[in-house]
Amino acid sequence: MNKQELIEKLQDIEWEDFEVKEAKSEVPKNSWESVSAFSNTAGGWLVFGVKKTGKSYEIVGVKNPEKISQDFLGVLRGNKFNKKLTAKSKKYLINGKNVLAFYIEAKHPREKPIYYDNPKNTFIRAGGADQRATQEEIDNFYRTSSFEEKDKELTELKFEGLDEDTINQYRNFFIQVNPTHRYNALKDKEFLEKIGVIKDNKVTFGGLLVFGKEDDLNDLISNYRIEYLEIAGTSYGDAPTRYNYRLSSEKNLFLTFFDIYERLIKQIEIPFSVKQGVREDDPPHLQALREALVNLIIHTDYFSLQNPRIRVFLDRFEFFNPGALPKKIELILKEDFSLPRNPIIAKAFRFLRFSENIGSGFHKMIYGWDKQYHLKPIIDGDFDYYKITFPTTTTTTSKTTTYTTSKTQIKGDGKEREIFEIIENNPYLSALEISRQVNLTEDGVRYHIDNLKKKGRIKRKGHGKGGSWEIIR
Repeated sequence: MNKQELIEKLQDIEWEDFEVKEAKSEVPKNSWESVSAFSNTAGGWLVFGVKKTGKSYEIVGVKNPEKISQDFLGVLRGNKFNKKLTAKSKKYLINGKNVLAFYIEAKHPREKPIYYDNPKNTFIRAGGADQRATQEEIDNFYRTSSFEEKDKELTELKFEGLDEDTINQYRNFFIQVNPTHRYNALKDKEFLEKIGVIKDNKVTFGGLLVFGKEDDLNDLISNYRIEYLEIAGTSYGDAPTRYNYRLSSEKNLFLTFFDIYERLIKQIEIPFSVKQGVREDDPPHLQALREALVNLIIHTDYFSLQNPRIRVFLDRFEFFNPGALPKKIELILKEDFSLPRNPIIAKAFRFLRFSENIGSGFHKMIYGWDKQYHLKPIIDGDFDYYKITFPTTTTTTSKTTTYTTSKTQIKGDGKEREIFEIIENNPYLSALEISRQVNLTEDGVRYHIDNLKKKGRIKRKGHGKGGSWEIIR
C-alpha cells in the first residue's frame, strides 16, 4: 500500500508528520531518535507494526502490543530522556494484525532541547526524516529556552562606554512622545537603569545592542550585523545587478532603525489624504512595515550565526528573523500572545511608541497591508527562524507561498537560487544547516552546491567547520 492507503486505514489520525517502525517483538532503538525529533520540531505520530520499503508500506503487526506499549511509554516516563514525556496512544487491528500509534507532542520552547542519554542525541525533523541537530541548533534551543534572559545578561561595559550621541537622541525622542513622564527628570544613568540598560553598574546585552558603540558591538557579539537590500527585480535571477542598494549596518539598533526606516519609506507610495483637516502621512501600510522592522529588531536572536535581513524586491518586502517565534503564529494571533525574545530592547522601542505587543503587532501588520493592497502578509518559519513577506501583487502571493511554505518544494533553478542567497547571507553555514531552511535533504543541498561551484558562482575557503563559502562576482 502507499502512504494515502495507510492513512485511510488509520482514519482517526491527523497526519501532520509520522514515522513507521516494524517493532515486531520489541521497541526499536531508533524510536528514541523520532521521539526527540518530534518533541523538538512540530510533533508527530510514531507507528509500530508497519514496514516501509521505498514508498510502499506493509502492515506486519506487533506480536505483543500490550508489552511493547508499556515498554515504550515506560521509557518516556523514565530517566532516559532529559524531560519526562507523555504520548497519546492508539491501537488498531488491521487484517488481523495489531498496529500501535503514539502521538508525540512538540514541547514548549522553554523545555527544548529534548534528547536521550546526552545532549548529542538531540534530533529534529527535516524533510520527513529524523536528523541529528548540529551544535549551533542545540545552542539555539538553549537560547530560546531562556527566551527573555539573554539580553538581561551583563557585559563588562560601564555606563561611560555607551554611545553618548545615541543616548541624547533617544532621550530627546522620549520627551517628544512622553512629555509628562516621570523619567524625564532623571539623569542619564538613572534613566538607563530604569529601562534595564544598566544593572549593578554594568551594561546589559540589551542595553549594548540599543545604545552601544560599533567597536563594542563587534567585540562582544561576533556576528552582529543587520542587512538591508533593494533588488531591482522579483528575484536575483531577473535583476540587472545583485542589488542596487545595500545597507549592512553594524551600528546600534536605535541608529540602525532610522537608517533602514528612511529607506523603507521611499519604497512605497504614500497616497495623499486629509484627516480632520491635517494631511495623514502615516497610513496603515506604512505602519505595517514599521511594525515589521521593529518586530525584527525586538525578536532577532543576535547570537545566531544567521543575520537579520530585509530585502525589497519589485513585488514584495521580506523580513527574515533569526530565532523562532515563541508560539505558532496561529496561537499568537488568536490569543494576542506577547513574549519578546529581547525584553529590554522591546521596552526601549515601545517607550518610543514604535511598536505594539507581539500579538497586536502582527494584527497591525496584517490589517495595515490588507487595507492598502488587499493582500495579507505571509508569515512562516521553522524552529530557528521566521520570515514575514509583504506581497504587493497577487502574482507575488502565489509565488511567495511556493517558496515559503515548508510543505512545498521547488525543483531546479528555484532551489539553487534560494541556496545561493542563503550562502550569501551567511557563508559559514554547513550543507546540513542549509537543508533546514530549504526543505531539502543534505545530499540535495550538496547537489545544488556542486552545481553552483561548477557554474563558478561560489567557492570554498578553508576546510571543515572552520571553512566558509566565497561568492564569486
